[in-house]
Amino acid sequence: MIEERYELALERIRTMQTEETVKEPYRRYFRQMAEFVLMLDELRGELLDGRYQKLELHALKEWNERLYQDVLPGQYETSYANPDYACALLGEEYGQILSALYTELRGAIVYVFEGKTEYLDVLYELLIEVYNQFEEEPDIKAVRNIFYWYASDYCDVFVADRVREQILPEESFATDIIENSDLSDLRYLYQFGEYISDNEWKTAEHLMKLPEETIQKMADVYTEGYRIGFINTGKDLSKKSVVNIRYILGFERVVKKAIENFEKMGLKPVIYRAAVSVLTKRQHIKIGYYGAVANKQYEYDHKDDQALFLDKKFMERRLEVMQTTYEHHKKEAAGFAGPAVIEMFGEEPFEPQAKESVIKLSKNQEELVLSGDSRQSQMVNRYIKGEERSFTIIAYPVPEIGKQYEEIFDEIIKINTLDAKVYEKVQQTLIDALDQGEYVHILGQNGNRTDLKVQLHPLQDPDKETIFENCVADVNIPVGEVFTSPVLEGTNGVLHVGKVYLNELQYRDLEIAFSNGMVSEYNCANFERELENKAYIHDNVLYKHPTLPLGEFAIGTNTTAYVTAKKYGIEDKMPILIAEKMGPHFAVGDTCYSWCEDIKVYNPNGKEIIARDNSVSIRRKEDVSKAYFHCHTDITIPYEELGSIVVVTKDGNEIKLLENGKFVLSGTEILNEPLKNSNK
Repeated sequence: MIEERYELALERIRTMQTEETVKEPYRRYFRQMAEFVLMLDELRGELLDGRYQKLELHALKEWNERLYQDVLPGQYETSYANPDYACALLGEEYGQILSALYTELRGAIVYVFEGKTEYLDVLYELLIEVYNQFEEEPDIKAVRNIFYWYASDYCDVFVADRVREQILPEESFATDIIENSDLSDLRYLYQFGEYISDNEWKTAEHLMKLPEETIQKMADVYTEGYRIGFINTGKDLSKKSVVNIRYILGFERVVKKAIENFEKMGLKPVIYRAAVSVLTKRQHIKIGYYGAVANKQYEYDHKDDQALFLDKKFMERRLEVMQTTYEHHKKEAAGFAGPAVIEMFGEEPFEPQAKESVIKLSKNQEELVLSGDSRQSQMVNRYIKGEERSFTIIAYPVPEIGKQYEEIFDEIIKINTLDAKVYEKVQQTLIDALDQGEYVHILGQNGNRTDLKVQLHPLQDPDKETIFENCVADVNIPVGEVFTSPVLEGTNGVLHVGKVYLNELQYRDLEIAFSNGMVSEYNCANFERELENKAYIHDNVLYKHPTLPLGEFAIGTNTTAYVTAKKYGIEDKMPILIAEKMGPHFAVGDTCYSWCEDIKVYNPNGKEIIARDNSVSIRRKEDVSKAYFHCHTDITIPYEELGSIVVVTKDGNEIKLLENGKFVLSGTEILNEPLKNSNK
């Protein structure tokens, strides 16, 4: 029946190429959509009979280019996927929705590779239904209704499958490729269906040259960090059966070794693709495995396409489907141990263009999204308990980082494997000073306007309690920070940084003001209009919340990473995972202990870390929906922009930790050695 639906839909789509029942300018649009679908059918035929798998490398590259060429920079400007172009040719109302339709249709590329014929049926029937509307005088309300009922009717397919593939190892498309392919034959990269750029290709090529012991070492650091994370937080890994591996294509040699390591821990891999449907993805954010992003502006333009159908009824439907699916697989969900993430960095920082033509969420829809995210997090936490799961995350550079890529890659391996014991001792010295404080005062220099007072939790029993966690590279690789959850009341001032890269977006002259620990004002200098700058931060740092708390204050101690970044001129390309260790950083959003605040955690010296809550997260005791924001964004001040960090005690004494970008507290001078050597 699924195959019959496919053939019937394809037959109807073929007629779009010759029929003249639809008037211009829409006829040209639908003919191009038909051409795209027929190209996918050609690909499907080659995959089904095995011809595609046998193609030479140059032919695979040609196919990959054909599939993604319409959204690549240079061609996107005249693509119907571009809302500007679609609205200019088709009018604003129809241009927006038909551009969104094409974007949703492009998800069919990966469905062809995965053999999801039912998904193809659904998308092709959606295209036909919209096309039928244009055979007569189109009605915008009717076209919107088609999109709405597509989302509502097939929510139980797309959303339910999305939940299953996140917790069931048998959903193993990517795992099968990794485990069964000859990874020395780089043609395997083109079997995933993702766009493959030089970054993915050259990463895999570089890893292929590395000796087996280096690959094993990289896998061991990654998986041991995961295992130790459970031990350090007192969680029982033996109760778990599944680990979610997230990474960017090109890293398969390391992932294959990691799978072997995890299996020795009793964990099977779940490796799911980053979502491609508007029904399942979270704006432009990639969660899962993926290849190159063909065009970041394209992804950004369509981040709010769900505004076409999002209402309370749909949100309830979506949550109901998730609840039913989790309930059906509650045993498997309980065995989910958490994500193990390999990030890549080094791409040119992306500054999006703000477009008037894109689909935007209304104020009511923004509130619906926030409410839905809260309820979804609560639901997931019932089936995958926060106090029982953990994670780990590590990062490596991509070839785009520069001509010295291989040298930088080797340096990052060294940074990721620094001796944690050395840092543990020095960081404890910092913590001993911080534990004496009532608050910490942070001042910028060299044009940095930071002037911020961070209030600290009081200690009842200093012999047994501590305020800061001594982070020594378990879940959060590499080593190099001490962090706390600040007291919000009394935390006031301004955080400023000249240039920073957050969640794959660049910010210039970012400034955030805090009043009693909550964001009160914000701005940046990315756009000419202040309104656009504020909207940029509101959407991508505050995630549409009216305000956020200061969920974390930390001091990064990894001066080795800082010097490496300066040496190669890659400061603005460092991922937050490493950048947060290269100076003091401040996270807006939830604390580092969200959903597991009641679990006692201890530093290596045996002291309990008591600063796990703030006045927002504690609301979970009465109404959990008011306790969490489901985001956490770290913002780092580079050492050279740091004037001072001073601990102020209850009686007004000052203890200087850093001054003019250098560690000055006795016992921490060793952290300045990499800085001295870099100046020679």
